[in-house]
Amino acid sequence: MNYQHLLDEEGYLYKLDDWSEALANQIAQDKGIVLTDAHWEVIWVLRRFYQQYEHSPAMRPLCKAVSHELGTDKGKSIYLLKLFPGSPAKIAACIAGLPKPDNCL
Repeated sequence: MNYQHLLDEEGYLYKLDDWSEALANQIAQDKGIVLTDAHWEVIWVLRRFYQQYEHSPAMRPLCKAVSHELGTDKGKSIYLLKLFPGSPAKIAACIAGLPKPDNCL
């Protein structure tokens, strides 16, 4: 599936409505990530966060949101780094079909 035309130059969707679970799997695969139930839990937390606040969370708010919904063990940055290596807030937002978090380079 060629989806590159749906993405901006940084790899984020132009239109949030273009997102699907199949597209998320493809984006993750292209980043070397195989989505597991643990990944999906975080992706759904992110999507709910975006629905409520209309922006993607940076790392600290992401940890807080995940901790609130999934428990403190899963809300730790080390846990999120294992799921989304590099920059969890940016990579998870990208896979979740959301805009890049504001204060992420």
